[in-house]
Amino acid sequence: MSKFFDTPQCQYCNKNLGDIFADTSEQHAADIAAVKKCALYKKGQTIFHEGAQPYGIYVINTGKIKLTHSGDDGREQIIRLVRPGDLIGYKALISNQAYTATATVLEDSAVCFIPRDVFLNVLLKDNSLSLKMMRILTSELRRAEEKITNLAQKPVRERLAETLLTLKETYGLQNDQQTINVMLSREEIANLVGTATESAIRLLSEFKKEKVIDLTGKKIKILQLQQLIKMANLQD
Repeated sequence: MSKFFDTPQCQYCNKNLGDIFADTSEQHAADIAAVKKCALYKKGQTIFHEGAQPYGIYVINTGKIKLTHSGDDGREQIIRLVRPGDLIGYKALISNQAYTATATVLEDSAVCFIPRDVFLNVLLKDNSLSLKMMRILTSELRRAEEKITNLAQKPVRERLAETLLTLKETYGLQNDQQTINVMLSREEIANLVGTATESAIRLLSEFKKEKVIDLTGKKIKILQLQQLIKMANLQD
């Protein structure tokens, strides 16, 4: 069960990460603050389930979360990784449909919930918020199109290299400025790449033998960033 924590002010919550409510008017921020609830979730807990009806949106204050979709065969597919400052559950809310994904906590996280009616009311009145939501939706659509193209055209080796770079960009590096600041299982990495777990394990071992990365349990350290970029067939 999640535990509640002190409600942060929307206009200053994770503002350095580009929080969506940073430019919201004082009145609209007050409207949201008056009704939102903020809770702590432990690693492995589920915030919402695929197929459930949305009653609001969630804003990530701290922590890491994955959004997954179940295929026809029951296998889990990671469709998005979430970081502080991000929103989740907004597509289902805006489209008035059930959640198409399950939100699971990767590490202890603090998450705020904003009820449906209040969020939609502010969205209708606040042009800045409406524009940001359109940008978020457009950006997610672009990422989805890029992923489809990569799955169709890129070799698995290139996709793995690109996935590691994406993890670095999403969650940053630890204090050593080399270790990616998130720990995922080999199955989760394979899921992100779009390949079998055995293939991901083999390729990670190859990357390590080539001294491009180092592996310690679930920790991945990037030893040669430029080489990894080259392997991903990306422009620096």
